[in-house]
Amino acid sequence: MESEVAAALQKHLLQHIRRGRYQEDLCFAMWKPSTGRTRTTAVLTEVILPTTDERRLHGGASFRAHYLERVAETAMSRNAGIAFIHSHFTPGWQGMSQQDVCTEESTVPSILGGTGLPLVGLTMGTDGALSARFWNRVGRRQYKRRWCGSVRVVGNDFDVTFMEKLAPKPEFKEVLKRTYSAWGEDKQNILARLHCGVVGLGSVGAIVAESLARMGVQTISLIDFDRVEEHNLDRLVHATVDDIGRYKVDVAGEHIYKHATADQVDVRVHKKSVTRERGQAAALDCDVLFSCVDRPWPRQVLNMLAYAHHIPVVDGGVHVRVKSDGTMRSAEWGAHVAVSGRACLECLGQFDPANVTLERQGFLDDPSYIQGLPRNHILRMNENVFGFGLCAAGMMVSQFLSMVVRPVGIGNPGVQTYHFATGMMDNDFEVQCNPGCLYLEHAATGDRFPYPVVDMDDSTEELGDSGPRLGRGGHPGVRFWAWLRRILMQFASK
Repeated sequence: MESEVAAALQKHLLQHIRRGRYQEDLCFAMWKPSTGRTRTTAVLTEVILPTTDERRLHGGASFRAHYLERVAETAMSRNAGIAFIHSHFTPGWQGMSQQDVCTEESTVPSILGGTGLPLVGLTMGTDGALSARFWNRVGRRQYKRRWCGSVRVVGNDFDVTFMEKLAPKPEFKEVLKRTYSAWGEDKQNILARLHCGVVGLGSVGAIVAESLARMGVQTISLIDFDRVEEHNLDRLVHATVDDIGRYKVDVAGEHIYKHATADQVDVRVHKKSVTRERGQAAALDCDVLFSCVDRPWPRQVLNMLAYAHHIPVVDGGVHVRVKSDGTMRSAEWGAHVAVSGRACLECLGQFDPANVTLERQGFLDDPSYIQGLPRNHILRMNENVFGFGLCAAGMMVSQFLSMVVRPVGIGNPGVQTYHFATGMMDNDFEVQCNPGCLYLEHAATGDRFPYPVVDMDDSTEELGDSGPRLGRGGHPGVRFWAWLRRILMQFASK
């Protein structure tokens, strides 16, 4: 949910407890489904507060039938599901009393019948932490509670509450001591359990992925359908001449698995573009996404995920301008986070919808079309060097850490741009989405975002939507085949 939704819930549900009264409270909210490859998420959209006569307060709290009827009518009119939220008197992730279970379970049939979506139940502790569960139909008049692994609040704030049974606190190795000593074990417990996705494993993305693995992130998804080419070798970390022709995700995956410092490592490689259904589904499994792409269409897809699905997208890149005589005019690199409550990538000028249309029609893959553009056109500016990519990746990782760690309470350092020629850094804290922004208008719509931004998977890409998971106890053949391939290539070269 967005920070504003979480704030509205806290204000209502904890109002009596904060005044020193032994009194719970309750309310309903709307939600939309967000469906990834292996994960289903409920995106809360708005809170529907009760009027005075729609609930009873008696230490505990109970709602009246006409409150639920009003909420159900609202949900059906907005094509949304219903979430039921109440407060408890203790902090942290909350369990359920038998009365809680009976209340939610008895409400499921009418909600499921009216909306076609399961009831989502949430409980708020005294510290504002939320626990959650889905109530799914498993048979005739039979419903089963399925606990969620985490509840995430995004926006200017970024808070995650984990269910310890499904997402236990990690065991930290001694090699990580200097890392988590910088911000404490509590923040490291959050950082390590986040599922981070890197979209685009080029010069910037490969460094970002390496940084995440070194900092102890346990689950990393790598999404890219591109292969290593000779012209990548001057800036693609880990890649050698022996890797030419291999998928970039395979090269990066093998190395970051070996370098990872977490006790339990799960590296997931997806040989798909995020502009395809299965590539997008892989991205929807993530808690945070890193946009390391250089095309407008993938950026548009990631922008949609940031707003419709409430997945923070850390975006960045390098922009180099060269004079006609071949000398450098200027170079900038920057980073920012796109998510509800902050400016989107289109409003920041990170992609042009007109160029998205050109890419979807195939013009950006047509060399004759690209050559016909002016030399200084944005689509022809592909100059880059390893040092600049390294700096851009560092700024993106810094934005991610600011969002999670929030040093001295600051989680948003603004839109950052570094100017190479002058050595000046810009930090823009005021930039917001333009009036009429499409993504702001359709925020929190999840799978029901009204405009198609991805294509169906086709046979032109690698069969299968993902490669093996490179985790301890995972696919053991990956490293063997990589070793065998190197041996065969050495014999071939002789």
